[in-house]
Amino acid sequence: MAVSYKKLWVLLAEKELKRTELSVLCGFSAVTLARLGKNENVSVEILEKICKELKCNIGDIVDYVPGEES
Repeated sequence: MAVSYKKLWVLLAEKELKRTELSVLCGFSAVTLARLGKNENVSVEILEKICKELKCNIGDIVDYVPGEES
């Protein structure tokens, strides 16, 4: 399954947050941040933490991209 986190990066820009600030807020590692940056799979737990901190829904930060493989 392929995913895109482009919406996440747009939301961060709107909130004037940097990617590294997000990882500190959510308490995840640089490796997880890199996985997000490469549109690789991350756990639902990570996505939940992001949604909680950004006060948004999962559809606000991730898209399913049909026809692409991860």
